Amino acid sequence: MNFKILFLLLLIPSSFGVAYGHTVDAVGEYRVEIGWMNEPVVSGETNAIEFYVSPMNPCPEIPEPIKCAESQDFQNGVEGLKKTVKMQLIYKDESITLPLSPDHNVPGKYYAFVNPTVSGFYQANVLGSINETPISLSMHPPKVAERSYIEFPEPSDITVQQMIDGHTALIEDIGDLKDSVNNLEETKQQMDMGYAGIGVGLIGIAIAIIALAKSKKN
Repeated sequence: MNFKILFLLLLIPSSFGVAYGHTVDAVGEYRVEIGWMNEPVVSGETNAIEFYVSPMNPCPEIPEPIKCAESQDFQNGVEGLKKTVKMQLIYKDESITLPLSPDHNVPGKYYAFVNPTVSGFYQANVLGSINETPISLSMHPPKVAERSYIEFPEPSDITVQQMIDGHTALIEDIGDLKDSVNNLEETKQQMDMGYAGIGVGLIGIAIAIIALAKSKKN
C-alpha cells in the first residue's frame, strides 16, 4: 500500500475525533464536559451546548485534574444546577449569557440552546457554583462549520440577485394591481355614464308619450 495513503487513513480518524469530540475539564471534585448537541455543528441552525456535571473519582496515579477527568466517563450526574450555573458564549468581541435547561431523562446533563449564526471558534465560559464549589471555567467546543459547505444541491441562503429579482417581481405585481384598479374605475365610470344615458332616454320617451297623449286629446 502507498505510504501516503496509509498516512491519510491514519490521520482522518484522529481529525474527526478532534473536530467532533467533547471537551472535558475538572473543577474541584467535579468532572465537567461540554460539546455540541448536534454534530457536526453548522452556522444558521438552532443547536445547543451540552453540559455534563458528575463527581470525579480520585486518581492518585494521575496528578493532573484534567487528565484525571478525561480518564473517566460521565456517571452519577449532579442535579439542581439550573439556577446556580450559567453559560456565557463568546465569539470575538460579542457575548451572550445562556441559561441551562436540564435534561429530564439524564440527571446531570444540561443544555444551553443557541443558534450560532457565524462559522468559527466559540468560547464557552461556565460561571456560577456546583453545590458549594465555585466554577469560572473557559472551555472551547468544536468549531462551527459554514453551512454552505454541506448544502446540496444548491445553497439555501437568499442571494442578492434573488432579493433583487423578488423585489422586481413585487413591483411588477403592484403595477399590475394598480392597472387593474384603474381599469375597474374606468369601467365603473363608463357604466355610470351608460346608466345616465339610459335614464335620459327613458325621460325623453316619457315626455314624448305625454306629449302624444295630449295631442290626441286635442
